[in-house]
This record gives sequence, C-alpha cells and structure tokens, in this order.
Amino acid sequence: MDNIEINKNIFNSKPDNDRIQVELDAYEILQHLEIPFTGVDHDEAMTMEDLHSVERVLDVKVGKNLLLCNTQKTKFYLLIMPADKKFLTKDLSKQINSARLSFADGIYMEQFLNIKPGSLSILGLMNDRDNEVQLVIDKDVLENEYFGCHPCVNTSTLKIKTSDIINVFLPWTNHELTIVNL
Repeated sequence: MDNIEINKNIFNSKPDNDRIQVELDAYEILQHLEIPFTGVDHDEAMTMEDLHSVERVLDVKVGKNLLLCNTQKTKFYLLIMPADKKFLTKDLSKQINSARLSFADGIYMEQFLNIKPGSLSILGLMNDRDNEVQLVIDKDVLENEYFGCHPCVNTSTLKIKTSDIINVFLPWTNHELTIVNL
C-alpha cells in the first residue's frame, strides 16, 4: 500500500519551483561536483514505509538514517543502514569502539547538519564543516549501485550512484567513512 502521494515528474537537475535553501544548496553542490542524480517530489515522508512507493518509482533502495551519540554527547554518528535490518546498538558500539550509543536529539541534527528531524541525509554532511559527525554505513548499503537519499528535506528523494557519493561527495565534505556489518 502506498502511503504518500508522488509527483511522477522525475527531474535530473535543480528544480525551478520554490524550495528551501538547504535543499537548493544540496542540488547546487551535486551539480558543482558534476554528480548526476535523478529525483522525485512527494508528500512528506516520515517513515521508511512511506518511501516504498518512491523506491519503486526511482528503482532505488533508500537507507535508514540515524543520528546517534555517545552518553556524554561528545561524539556523533550518522548511521546509514538498510531499512529492513534491525538496529542493535551493542553491535554498532562494538564495531566503532564507542561505549553506549543513543539517538541524538534533533537539536544536534539542526546544529551540525542544518537538517530538521525526518529529513536526515548523507547530503547534510555538506553543512558539517567542523566534522562533528562521523559517517558510519552498513556494508550492505554500499553493495548497491545506487544510493537513495533526501536532498536535506523529506519531500523529495534522489537516486545517486553510490560510487559518486563515496568517491566525489564525501572527499569534498572532508568526511571519512567507517564501514560496519550490522
């Protein structure tokens, strides 16, 4: 069952209609880096289930994005994992050598990535100039040819080559990648 309505007009460049600045910045950076993308607009997606119909339209898997932190709130992690995998903090904590992880408050998402809760995306790393957030991706996500993500808003979804995210976008943001097996 489709939970959200999708605008079937697929786009491959920065859309012309009204957008918020953080979304426009995401498109501009992708174009500046010459990273091709395919996108579609849709109703606000608040759950992974909301994105199933979007995944079918774009023929891409959209990963689950979680902002995590240690107990002291001194280390922050953007975890990207397959939507159908169960998240167990102890498995991740052990692999990244971090004691006790929990979900970070939305205020940190806005402070470090300029993204509102519900719109968390790897593209938000473009705003993390001080490298406050460490990127952690489950190996299964990296096995897909394409990467599905929001352009920093949860009313659009993009399909981007995984190799472009890893080899072009991440170096530009000065973020390194930690690969885990959840």
